[in-house]
Amino acid sequence: MVDLGRILLENNLITKERWEKALELQKERGERLDRVLLEGKFLTPEKILRVLSEALQIPYVPYIKDEEIDSGGLSQVSPSFLKRSGLLPLKGERVATSDPLDPGPVDNLSLILAHPLRMVIAPEEEILRGIERGYGAKETESASEIIKEFEKVDFGKGEGEREGAEDLLDLASKPPIIKFVDSLIIEALKKRASDIHIEPFEKELRIRYRIDGVLYDILRNERSHQPAIVSRVKVMAGLNIAERRLPQDGRISIRMAGKDIDIRVSVIPTFFGERVVMRLLDKSSMSFKLENLGFSQENLERFLKLIKSSHGIILNTGPTGSGKTTTLYSALDRINTPDKNIITVEDPVEYQLEGIGQIQVKPKIGLTFASGLRSIVRQDPDIMMVGEIRDFETAEIAIHAALTGHLVFSTLHTNDAAGAITRLLDMGVEPYLASSAVIGIMAQRLVRTICPRCRESYTPTPESLAEVGLEPSDLKEGILWRGRGCPSCLDTGYWGRTGIFELLVVDDEIREMITNKKEANVIKQKAVSKGMTTLQKAGVEKVLSGITTLEEVLRVTQEIVV
Repeated sequence: MVDLGRILLENNLITKERWEKALELQKERGERLDRVLLEGKFLTPEKILRVLSEALQIPYVPYIKDEEIDSGGLSQVSPSFLKRSGLLPLKGERVATSDPLDPGPVDNLSLILAHPLRMVIAPEEEILRGIERGYGAKETESASEIIKEFEKVDFGKGEGEREGAEDLLDLASKPPIIKFVDSLIIEALKKRASDIHIEPFEKELRIRYRIDGVLYDILRNERSHQPAIVSRVKVMAGLNIAERRLPQDGRISIRMAGKDIDIRVSVIPTFFGERVVMRLLDKSSMSFKLENLGFSQENLERFLKLIKSSHGIILNTGPTGSGKTTTLYSALDRINTPDKNIITVEDPVEYQLEGIGQIQVKPKIGLTFASGLRSIVRQDPDIMMVGEIRDFETAEIAIHAALTGHLVFSTLHTNDAAGAITRLLDMGVEPYLASSAVIGIMAQRLVRTICPRCRESYTPTPESLAEVGLEPSDLKEGILWRGRGCPSCLDTGYWGRTGIFELLVVDDEIREMITNKKEANVIKQKAVSKGMTTLQKAGVEKVLSGITTLEEVLRVTQEIVV
């Protein structure tokens, strides 16, 4: 019998009070104790699995490499069985499971494979990724393979000769086109791409994926194929396939590998034809938890204190694609309780948040950020979020709302936190109003994290350390970490992204400096002297922790004057 309580208490993983609370819940629900601990958020899934690994003397495997997956075992069972059972056959007659306390599924798999299996414990999401990678390699043709067949198809007339909607619809309905576009989306999801770019140029059609914030070339092909591909995307998104002179926006909703995927489609006319960008949003993988975004413990505590304020403006700054919306959604999710009325005005509404009223901006009919914000003030809100403050009118309404007892979240496009003050004043906001309304400003960036499967240590040069203000003596054992590059990370050395943050809390001293129109760099220096961590310093902390690399921190912070 596994004595979870003893292990948890001896290792200080849970307090005695929380353990007793978990035991009470177990008696009420009649569920297994590990599931009560997980559902009640007493412990993270990783900690529970590590405890079970120690208690049961079963190895814990945090990551599963592609070469460890048993392709022979996969060929004998269906993916639905493995996903339902939470199992993944591995080489060496092993099986990865996320539920070692239930040996039944392992016994069933052992009977199917006709040999005994040794269990290893792995996170559920890692097992599911392994199943998708394993079967994907066996069953899914890559886009590069399908394009070979695609290139053989004769579409007859070239671009410019097909003017009718019937011709375009006929193009979009050809099986090779349907298969090709479906393949592009499947490959993008397999490679963790956030965007697909279909770009026509004078002599070629280029297709690129954005993976972890960086664009990679996937295909280069004849431009004559562009009308067929664009028409197919338009049909899927419900757009007008005959309209090629004006920009169009649409959405595609699909279900793939048990996941709901929302695809936002943007089509614009360019000199050489229509250009398409598809943004892929995996609804099932969305986790709006502030603890998962990359905050340091100090910044997290300060930000949590800010978002619990009764009134004021909290601004989030950074370039497009730096994760501002995800951070604001996570903040709203944290403070969303039945006694709060929360309304947002966004362009576009990226994700649907349960229990929150979300308004989509529609400038064509006069529904702008300013008009939407003005209207929701009359809806008796406690908390408001306006997607972006772009002009004086929006800023004025937001400030008025903050000064009359509302908590307002919004974004600005500035390089750092202190620069947001200058931006507001440039819009025409009076300094005394800005100082009274704004209670906190956060700047953020996303840095790619080192691939755990090909992570290796190295000794950096003094010159590279000096670029971020470090010396060799600052390093633990004189080494840093980087990704060597492997098939799992597409030989980039990176897998996923995390945030780095700069949080400026507006206290009385900062408020007085804003009122007196002090320059942004002076305000920033004062904030640093009071304990603010700059973006670059936050990045360096992640480098020293082995989370990211020096090159990555410099890439996303090089435009900032520290």
